[in-house]
Amino acid sequence: MIKTLLKSVREYKKPAIITPMFMVLEVLCECLMPLCMAKMVNEVQVATDSALTPILKYGGFLILFAALSLMSGVMAGKFAAKASCGFAKNLRQDLFYSVQKFSFADVDKFSTSSLVTRLTTDVTNTQQAFQMCLRIVVRVPLQFIFAIIMSFSINAKLAVVFVLVVPFILTILLSIMRYVMPFFRKIFKKYDALNNSIQENVGGIRVVKSFVREGYENEKFQKAAGQVRDDFMKAEKILALNTPTMTFFVNFAAILISFLGAKMIIDLGTLEGPFSTGDLSALTTYGVQMLSCLMMFSMVFVMLTMSFESARRISEVLEQKSNIVSPENAVTEVKDGSIRFENVNFKYSENADKYALSDINLDIKSGETVGILGGTGSSKSTLIQLIPRLYDCTDGAVFVGGLNVKDYDLKALRKEVAVVLQKNVLFSGTIKENLRWGDESASDEELVRVCKLAQAHEFINGFPDGYDTYIEQGGTNVSGGQKQRLCIARALLRKPKILILDDSTSAVDTKTDALIRKAFAEEIPNTTKIIIAQRVASVESADKIILLDGGKIIACGNHNELMGSSEIYREIYEEQTKKNSDDSEKGGNE
Repeated sequence: MIKTLLKSVREYKKPAIITPMFMVLEVLCECLMPLCMAKMVNEVQVATDSALTPILKYGGFLILFAALSLMSGVMAGKFAAKASCGFAKNLRQDLFYSVQKFSFADVDKFSTSSLVTRLTTDVTNTQQAFQMCLRIVVRVPLQFIFAIIMSFSINAKLAVVFVLVVPFILTILLSIMRYVMPFFRKIFKKYDALNNSIQENVGGIRVVKSFVREGYENEKFQKAAGQVRDDFMKAEKILALNTPTMTFFVNFAAILISFLGAKMIIDLGTLEGPFSTGDLSALTTYGVQMLSCLMMFSMVFVMLTMSFESARRISEVLEQKSNIVSPENAVTEVKDGSIRFENVNFKYSENADKYALSDINLDIKSGETVGILGGTGSSKSTLIQLIPRLYDCTDGAVFVGGLNVKDYDLKALRKEVAVVLQKNVLFSGTIKENLRWGDESASDEELVRVCKLAQAHEFINGFPDGYDTYIEQGGTNVSGGQKQRLCIARALLRKPKILILDDSTSAVDTKTDALIRKAFAEEIPNTTKIIIAQRVASVESADKIILLDGGKIIACGNHNELMGSSEIYREIYEEQTKKNSDDSEKGGNE
């Protein structure tokens, strides 16, 4: 896990290495100051002429050490901040890049809300932990070791008191960590649930308001937030034992050293003996430094305890290897738009009880127009997602241009297979910018051409800014039908060998739908077109119509063939034709 995270340090290795160097200098200066102070006190007590000489002599050293310590601390803070901020930037970038490589199955595994939490809250926690590691985690052991060495050099018998206290403190710290870690693991899972609640509410705010469900959503959010609060409180109650416990042991050790040291000085009966007042002062300071190091470590330990779970969750994403990758020596050119499904079975996860698709055998020639009909949940969208390898089939094989899709370079394959998904997505930016997702170098004339094919040119010209009209996030300032036509135009700009429309004309009227299909037939005859639709009229003129039910192909043929051979298709056609006829009569009577 640590090795995975440290790969994100990269160009910030230099400040990450320099920071501990300044910390060493700072700690060294702080450890020399008590010794310098002790010598000054001892020499002042025994001075026969003037006490000013040792004060000036050692005072100069104290000022020098203090200045060096200040300078080192400032520089360590500066480089630590640079290294930790750069590390966090790289970590977010690496996480984002990893997510971009995920297959649909990988995204399903983590969930959108969980990935957002990992990119935000978890990265922030890990950044703070990294900065503390560079400064305090380096400082604490160094200062502890220096303080022990200096304490034993002054008086080994008294220094043992501090050493004996350490095991008690470490035992308490480890016990707290053992009990707290499970709570933080639960907390971050509930953070995901909290973010999921927010995401659902914001994404479906129109539905929430339409059904007047604000109260229900408030209760749901309050419940999720309350669960996070409760687990945090349980964890904090345990962590609250940390500071008072540390303080007790530090004060206890300092009092014990002061008592034993004072008794030793009194028993010696002289200020010039082997253990003097200055030595006691230095030893007490070193003892406090040692135990303060442990107190400081206990504070860092709280942050590290929280960030450990965050680091684990980040590593989980970074170490996730997508199950859909380009093979070695991948084919980079798709010959044509022919498609073949050969004994294909598919299920979304290995543990799934049933297949979403089963026994799929299908042959589509290049340039053909194929319609797919089926009820909700019949796996129409799942079928077409296997063609550009958005998912991989569980059994069997899918062929495009005569080759197994697994033999192609992913970018090359997906460049030739343009998919207009069921959920149309536009990004914030102008219409031109959205269209050029299909081809970044497309000219204005090409944009107009594809928009005419998609029946979008007319309504675009109706906007005051035309093709420079700004699209709000999610395309909220255009209608559903307009959004669909813009997405179709964007896909056409790719000049693909295979064009897949996944129920992409459901929000347009039948007249516009017919015009789009007519334009396809006339303008892109060599492109294989797969149209998923709910209306028979949308696929009636297709070369081949596939009827899906329960993830299986139950009928296949052109309109005339299916009217004669498939009772289900005939019922659908007659029902929709009758409904359209009734609607027309009602409109005429009105």
